[in-house]
Amino acid sequence: MSFSSDTKKELCTIVDLDDKTMYSELYAMLIMSKHFYEDKIVFLTENKNTYNRFIFLIKNLFNIKLNTKTPFDDESKKSRSYIVSVANKSDCSKIFNYYGHDKREISLRINRANIEDDEGVRAFIRGAFLACGSVSDPNKSYHLEFLVSYKNLCTDLCYILREIEECNISIKVISRLGSYVAYIKDSEQITDLLTYVGATNCAMNIMGAKALKQVRNSANRLTNSEIANLQKVADASAAQIKAIQILKENGKFNALPEELKKVAELRLKYPEMSLRDLGENVNPKLSRSGINHRLEKIIKISKEV
Repeated sequence: MSFSSDTKKELCTIVDLDDKTMYSELYAMLIMSKHFYEDKIVFLTENKNTYNRFIFLIKNLFNIKLNTKTPFDDESKKSRSYIVSVANKSDCSKIFNYYGHDKREISLRINRANIEDDEGVRAFIRGAFLACGSVSDPNKSYHLEFLVSYKNLCTDLCYILREIEECNISIKVISRLGSYVAYIKDSEQITDLLTYVGATNCAMNIMGAKALKQVRNSANRLTNSEIANLQKVADASAAQIKAIQILKENGKFNALPEELKKVAELRLKYPEMSLRDLGENVNPKLSRSGINHRLEKIIKISKEV
Protein backbone atom coordinates (compact mmCIF):
# COMPACT_ATOMS: atom_id res chain seq x y z
CA MET A 1 0.00 0.00 0.00
CA SER A 2 1.31 3.47 -0.91
CA PHE A 3 1.85 6.32 1.54
CA SER A 4 -1.00 8.20 -0.14
CA SER A 5 -3.32 5.21 0.36
CA ASP A 6 -2.29 4.99 4.01
CA THR A 7 -3.14 8.67 4.44
CA LYS A 8 -6.59 8.23 2.93
CA LYS A 9 -7.18 5.14 5.04
CA GLU A 10 -6.40 7.14 8.18
CA LEU A 11 -8.74 9.96 7.10
CA CYS A 12 -11.53 7.48 6.48
CA THR A 13 -11.35 6.26 10.08
CA ILE A 14 -12.51 9.66 11.39
CA VAL A 15 -15.96 9.19 12.96
CA ASP A 16 -18.36 10.94 15.37
CA LEU A 17 -19.02 13.74 12.88
CA ASP A 18 -22.16 15.83 13.06
CA ASP A 19 -24.44 16.16 10.03
CA LYS A 20 -23.17 19.63 9.12
CA THR A 21 -19.56 18.41 9.00
CA MET A 22 -20.50 15.33 6.98
CA TYR A 23 -22.39 17.50 4.47
CA SER A 24 -19.23 19.61 3.99
CA GLU A 25 -17.01 16.57 3.48
CA LEU A 26 -19.46 14.96 1.07
CA TYR A 27 -19.80 18.26 -0.82
CA ALA A 28 -16.06 18.27 -1.55
CA MET A 29 -16.18 14.67 -2.74
CA LEU A 30 -19.14 15.47 -5.00
CA ILE A 31 -17.84 18.68 -6.51
CA MET A 32 -14.41 17.11 -7.15
CA SER A 33 -15.97 13.93 -8.57
CA LYS A 34 -16.00 12.75 -12.18
CA HIS A 35 -19.53 14.09 -12.84
CA PHE A 36 -21.54 16.48 -10.68
CA TYR A 37 -24.54 17.70 -12.63
CA GLU A 38 -28.23 18.14 -12.03
CA ASP A 39 -28.99 14.95 -13.95
CA LYS A 40 -25.79 12.95 -13.41
CA ILE A 41 -23.58 12.28 -10.39
CA VAL A 42 -20.70 9.81 -10.70
CA PHE A 43 -17.91 9.38 -8.16
CA LEU A 44 -14.76 7.50 -9.23
CA THR A 45 -11.74 6.48 -7.15
CA GLU A 46 -9.00 3.86 -7.07
CA ASN A 47 -9.00 3.80 -3.28
CA LYS A 48 -11.31 1.30 -1.59
CA ASN A 49 -11.47 3.22 1.69
CA THR A 50 -12.49 6.41 -0.13
CA TYR A 51 -15.12 4.43 -2.05
CA ASN A 52 -16.63 3.10 1.18
CA ARG A 53 -16.46 6.54 2.81
CA PHE A 54 -18.36 8.15 -0.06
CA ILE A 55 -21.10 5.50 0.08
CA PHE A 56 -21.36 5.89 3.87
CA LEU A 57 -21.75 9.67 3.66
CA ILE A 58 -24.22 9.89 0.78
CA LYS A 59 -26.44 7.09 2.11
CA ASN A 60 -26.53 8.53 5.62
CA LEU A 61 -27.25 12.07 4.46
CA PHE A 62 -29.57 11.53 1.50
CA ASN A 63 -30.79 7.91 1.77
CA ILE A 64 -30.85 7.35 -1.98
CA LYS A 65 -30.36 4.44 -4.35
CA LEU A 66 -26.84 3.99 -5.74
CA ASN A 67 -25.25 1.97 -8.50
CA THR A 68 -21.78 0.68 -7.66
CA LYS A 69 -19.00 -1.03 -9.56
CA THR A 70 -15.67 -2.32 -8.26
CA PRO A 71 -12.52 -3.55 -10.05
CA PHE A 72 -13.62 -7.08 -9.19
CA ASP A 73 -16.77 -6.59 -11.29
CA ASP A 74 -14.70 -5.92 -14.41
CA GLU A 75 -14.27 -9.21 -16.26
CA SER A 76 -11.48 -7.79 -18.43
CA LYS A 77 -9.50 -6.94 -15.25
CA LYS A 78 -8.39 -3.69 -16.90
CA SER A 79 -10.16 -1.27 -14.56
CA ARG A 80 -8.75 -0.38 -11.14
CA SER A 81 -11.54 2.05 -10.34
CA TYR A 82 -14.37 1.95 -7.83
CA ILE A 83 -17.41 3.74 -9.27
CA VAL A 84 -20.48 5.05 -7.48
CA SER A 85 -23.33 6.69 -9.38
CA VAL A 86 -26.66 8.07 -8.20
CA ALA A 87 -29.29 5.83 -9.78
CA ASN A 88 -32.15 8.30 -10.25
CA LYS A 89 -32.03 11.67 -11.97
CA SER A 90 -34.48 13.07 -9.44
CA ASP A 91 -32.03 12.24 -6.64
CA CYS A 92 -29.22 13.88 -8.61
CA SER A 93 -31.31 17.03 -8.88
CA LYS A 94 -32.17 16.91 -5.18
CA ILE A 95 -28.47 16.73 -4.16
CA PHE A 96 -27.37 19.28 -6.76
CA ASN A 97 -29.98 21.78 -5.58
CA TYR A 98 -29.37 21.06 -1.89
CA TYR A 99 -25.81 22.34 -2.24
CA GLY A 100 -27.02 25.53 -3.93
CA HIS A 101 -26.24 24.69 -7.54
CA ASP A 102 -28.49 24.88 -10.58
CA LYS A 103 -28.22 23.92 -14.24
CA ARG A 104 -27.90 27.57 -15.36
CA GLU A 105 -24.38 27.84 -13.94
CA ILE A 106 -21.80 28.57 -16.65
CA SER A 107 -18.94 26.88 -14.76
CA LEU A 108 -18.79 24.78 -11.63
CA ARG A 109 -17.61 26.80 -8.62
CA ILE A 110 -17.39 26.03 -4.91
CA ASN A 111 -20.40 27.33 -3.01
CA ARG A 112 -18.85 28.71 0.19
CA ALA A 113 -22.23 28.60 1.94
CA ASN A 114 -21.66 24.85 2.35
CA ILE A 115 -18.45 25.36 4.37
CA GLU A 116 -19.27 28.23 6.70
CA ASP A 117 -17.21 27.50 9.84
CA ASP A 118 -13.75 26.12 10.65
CA GLU A 119 -14.96 22.54 11.03
CA GLY A 120 -16.72 22.83 7.70
CA VAL A 121 -13.48 23.96 6.03
CA ARG A 122 -11.56 21.12 7.68
CA ALA A 123 -14.12 18.56 6.51
CA PHE A 124 -14.23 20.05 3.00
CA ILE A 125 -10.43 19.87 2.57
CA ARG A 126 -10.48 16.30 3.90
CA GLY A 127 -13.15 15.36 1.36
CA ALA A 128 -11.25 17.10 -1.45
CA PHE A 129 -8.09 15.16 -0.61
CA LEU A 130 -9.99 11.88 -0.53
CA ALA A 131 -11.57 12.65 -3.91
CA CYS A 132 -8.67 14.10 -5.89
CA GLY A 133 -5.62 14.38 -3.63
CA SER A 134 -2.39 12.44 -3.24
CA VAL A 135 0.82 12.70 -1.23
CA SER A 136 4.20 11.20 -2.06
CA ASP A 137 6.29 8.90 0.12
CA PRO A 138 8.40 11.25 2.32
CA ASN A 139 11.38 8.93 1.94
CA LYS A 140 11.44 9.87 -1.74
CA SER A 141 10.13 13.45 -1.96
CA TYR A 142 7.84 16.02 -0.37
CA HIS A 143 4.82 16.54 -2.62
CA LEU A 144 1.09 16.87 -1.97
CA GLU A 145 -1.35 17.67 -4.74
CA PHE A 146 -5.00 18.02 -5.73
CA LEU A 147 -5.88 17.06 -9.32
CA VAL A 148 -8.91 19.17 -10.34
CA SER A 149 -10.83 18.98 -13.62
CA TYR A 150 -11.78 22.67 -13.94
CA LYS A 151 -9.69 25.82 -13.67
CA ASN A 152 -12.21 27.88 -11.67
CA LEU A 153 -12.78 24.98 -9.29
CA CYS A 154 -9.02 24.67 -8.75
CA THR A 155 -8.75 28.42 -8.14
CA ASP A 156 -11.53 28.29 -5.53
CA LEU A 157 -9.84 25.35 -3.77
CA CYS A 158 -6.54 27.26 -3.64
CA TYR A 159 -8.26 30.28 -2.06
CA ILE A 160 -9.67 28.06 0.70
CA LEU A 161 -6.30 26.40 1.34
CA ARG A 162 -4.50 29.75 1.57
CA GLU A 163 -7.05 31.00 4.09
CA ILE A 164 -6.27 28.25 6.63
CA GLU A 165 -4.41 30.18 9.34
CA GLU A 166 -3.02 27.05 11.02
CA CYS A 167 -1.13 25.96 7.90
CA ASN A 168 0.21 29.10 6.16
CA ILE A 169 0.12 27.28 2.82
CA SER A 170 1.96 28.44 -0.28
CA ILE A 171 0.30 26.52 -3.10
CA LYS A 172 1.13 26.53 -6.81
CA VAL A 173 -0.89 25.44 -9.85
CA ILE A 174 0.13 23.82 -13.13
CA SER A 175 -1.91 22.29 -15.95
CA ARG A 176 -1.56 18.59 -16.70
CA LEU A 177 -3.27 16.79 -19.58
CA GLY A 178 -6.27 19.12 -19.58
CA SER A 179 -6.66 19.18 -15.78
CA TYR A 180 -5.22 21.47 -13.12
CA VAL A 181 -2.85 20.46 -10.34
CA ALA A 182 -2.63 22.46 -7.12
CA TYR A 183 0.49 21.30 -5.29
CA ILE A 184 2.62 21.87 -2.18
CA LYS A 185 6.33 21.03 -1.96
CA ASP A 186 7.21 22.29 1.52
CA SER A 187 7.41 19.44 4.07
CA GLU A 188 6.23 21.58 7.00
CA GLN A 189 3.21 22.84 5.09
CA ILE A 190 2.33 19.29 4.06
CA THR A 191 2.55 18.00 7.65
CA ASP A 192 0.52 20.98 8.88
CA LEU A 193 -2.21 20.33 6.32
CA LEU A 194 -2.36 16.58 7.01
CA THR A 195 -2.57 17.29 10.74
CA TYR A 196 -5.29 19.87 10.08
CA VAL A 197 -7.52 17.41 8.18
CA GLY A 198 -6.92 14.60 10.69
CA ALA A 199 -4.12 12.42 9.27
CA THR A 200 -1.88 12.95 12.31
CA ASN A 201 -0.10 9.59 12.08
CA CYS A 202 0.93 10.17 8.47
CA ALA A 203 2.02 13.70 9.36
CA MET A 204 4.24 12.25 12.12
CA ASN A 205 5.71 9.78 9.61
CA ILE A 206 6.70 12.67 7.36
CA MET A 207 8.36 14.49 10.27
CA GLY A 208 10.17 11.30 11.25
CA ALA A 209 11.40 10.72 7.69
CA LYS A 210 12.60 14.32 7.51
CA ALA A 211 14.49 14.02 10.80
CA LEU A 212 16.15 10.81 9.61
CA LYS A 213 17.20 12.51 6.37
CA GLN A 214 18.72 15.39 8.32
CA VAL A 215 20.72 12.96 10.50
CA ARG A 216 21.95 11.12 7.42
CA ASN A 217 22.88 14.35 5.67
CA SER A 218 24.79 15.55 8.73
CA ALA A 219 26.62 12.23 8.94
CA ASN A 220 27.46 12.39 5.23
CA ARG A 221 28.76 15.95 5.55
CA LEU A 222 30.91 14.93 8.51
CA THR A 223 32.23 11.88 6.63
CA ASN A 224 32.97 13.95 3.54
CA SER A 225 34.77 16.50 5.67
CA GLU A 226 36.88 13.80 7.32
CA ILE A 227 37.71 12.28 3.91
CA ALA A 228 38.72 15.71 2.62
CA ASN A 229 40.96 16.26 5.63
CA LEU A 230 42.58 12.84 5.20
CA GLN A 231 43.17 13.59 1.54
CA LYS A 232 44.72 16.91 2.47
CA VAL A 233 47.07 15.19 4.95
CA ALA A 234 47.97 12.55 2.34
CA ASP A 235 48.76 15.16 -0.34
CA ALA A 236 50.88 17.22 2.05
CA SER A 237 52.72 14.12 3.28
CA ALA A 238 53.45 13.03 -0.30
CA ALA A 239 54.95 16.44 -1.12
CA GLN A 240 57.10 16.36 2.02
CA ILE A 241 58.37 12.81 1.38
CA LYS A 242 59.20 13.71 -2.20
CA ALA A 243 61.25 16.69 -0.98
CA ILE A 244 63.14 14.47 1.49
CA GLN A 245 63.85 11.87 -1.21
CA ILE A 246 65.23 14.59 -3.51
CA LEU A 247 67.65 15.68 -0.77
CA LYS A 248 68.73 12.06 -0.20
CA GLU A 249 69.20 11.37 -3.91
CA ASN A 250 71.38 14.48 -4.25
CA GLY A 251 73.44 13.78 -1.12
CA LYS A 252 72.12 16.84 0.70
CA PHE A 253 70.13 15.09 3.43
CA ASN A 254 72.99 14.68 5.92
CA ALA A 255 73.83 18.37 5.53
CA LEU A 256 70.46 19.35 7.02
CA PRO A 257 70.39 20.83 10.54
CA GLU A 258 69.75 18.16 13.16
CA GLU A 259 66.26 19.48 14.04
CA LEU A 260 65.22 19.21 10.37
CA LYS A 261 66.69 15.72 9.99
CA LYS A 262 64.70 14.45 13.02
CA VAL A 263 61.42 15.73 11.54
CA ALA A 264 62.30 14.36 8.09
CA GLU A 265 63.10 10.88 9.45
CA LEU A 266 59.86 10.89 11.44
CA ARG A 267 57.88 11.84 8.32
CA LEU A 268 59.47 8.99 6.33
CA LYS A 269 58.66 6.56 9.13
CA TYR A 270 55.05 7.73 9.55
CA PRO A 271 53.76 9.00 6.17
CA GLU A 272 50.11 8.81 7.26
CA MET A 273 50.56 10.80 10.47
CA SER A 274 49.09 14.30 10.87
CA LEU A 275 51.31 17.27 11.74
CA ARG A 276 49.88 17.38 15.24
CA ASP A 277 50.73 13.71 15.82
CA LEU A 278 54.22 14.18 14.39
CA GLY A 279 54.77 16.99 16.90
CA GLU A 280 53.78 14.63 19.72
CA ASN A 281 56.38 12.07 18.60
CA VAL A 282 59.40 14.33 18.23
CA ASN A 283 61.70 15.01 21.19
CA PRO A 284 61.26 17.64 22.49
CA LYS A 285 57.60 17.90 21.46
CA LEU A 286 56.59 20.51 18.94
CA SER A 287 53.33 22.22 18.07
CA ARG A 288 51.58 21.62 14.79
CA SER A 289 52.82 24.93 13.44
CA GLY A 290 56.37 24.10 14.59
CA ILE A 291 56.38 20.81 12.67
CA ASN A 292 54.84 22.50 9.63
CA HIS A 293 57.46 25.24 9.69
CA ARG A 294 60.33 22.68 9.64
CA LEU A 295 58.79 20.61 6.86
CA GLU A 296 58.29 23.74 4.77
CA LYS A 297 61.98 24.53 5.24
CA ILE A 298 62.84 21.04 3.96
CA ILE A 299 60.62 21.55 0.89
CA LYS A 300 62.21 24.95 0.24
CA ILE A 301 65.73 23.46 0.44
CA SER A 302 64.77 20.62 -1.94
CA LYS A 303 63.52 23.14 -4.48
CA GLU A 304 66.83 24.97 -4.34
CA VAL A 305 68.59 21.65 -4.96
